[in-house]
Amino acid sequence: MSRGDEGSEATAASGRIAVVGSTNADLIVRTQRHPRPGETLLGEDLDTLPGGKGANQAVAAARLGAAVQFVGAVGRDAFAAVARDGMRAAGVDVSALTEVDGPTGTAVITVDAAGENSIVVVPGANGAVDAARVEQARETVAAADVVVLQGEIPAVGSEAAARACTGRLMLNLAPVIAVDPAVLRRADPLVVNEHEAARAAEMLGAFDEGAGPGPEHAEPDAVERGVVERLLAAGVPSVVLTVGPRGAWIGAGSAEPARVPAPTVHAVDTTGAGDAFVGALAVGLVRGEALAAAARRAVRVGAFAVGRRGAQPSYPAAEDPLPGG
Repeated sequence: MSRGDEGSEATAASGRIAVVGSTNADLIVRTQRHPRPGETLLGEDLDTLPGGKGANQAVAAARLGAAVQFVGAVGRDAFAAVARDGMRAAGVDVSALTEVDGPTGTAVITVDAAGENSIVVVPGANGAVDAARVEQARETVAAADVVVLQGEIPAVGSEAAARACTGRLMLNLAPVIAVDPAVLRRADPLVVNEHEAARAAEMLGAFDEGAGPGPEHAEPDAVERGVVERLLAAGVPSVVLTVGPRGAWIGAGSAEPARVPAPTVHAVDTTGAGDAFVGALAVGLVRGEALAAAARRAVRVGAFAVGRRGAQPSYPAAEDPLPGG
């Protein structure tokens, strides 16, 4: 039975997750609306919180009870403590988080009254998570049952982590970076939204110029199903296509792709909700759950996160009731 089959059952034992990725200090400004080009607005408040896609995913998984190790870098500045302490507080093992010269990664995030955000990321120390630095943590990566990657470190660092991985590799190709197609074909699953999926298909040589969103009258389900099918046909073992408040599509092997709906919630702040989804998905997979079962919980964890402010502070603990239960 493949790992994507609905019939497989979760095992009682849990393994270890290694997240190789970015960690930032998030500077979050709240306004009634996003400014137009050249416009100055007054913000309502400013928070400095731990963030970064890699750290967010590690924290989301750890808060759900998984054993998580993080591989990454911070700078030698005041933001390093912000970035590091968020993971420590959640129980993430940060022994492979190294300190390098220069600034810690930062993200400037504007959140409007509807909870939608715009983000500018300055990589800082995350740019130092290259092949040599990941190689220093090879034992940590090789010992993990699930290795989680994103796109906020250099591609060579992600490629080194994929080579060191002996367990299951999860790649959240966000933001999109040009990685070796062999890494995409190892991703089990590849987690992308529709725009990221199109770029991944290009890298795999599976992009059809005649494809895309399709005519205006096309049903979203049909378009999204086609995106998943194209990536699977290009050799990706399993795919999770996130579709915002509508949930996600999953596909694995020759099985028919299926949509996993998300519960309807009032959005307060969407910052980091996708990372909450990825972290929860990793927890389900490391516990031996089928992809469909892991995705069903992950959409509920993402829905929980959008109902609260910030990224890491919005993530549920294992005992928190999730929406849609």
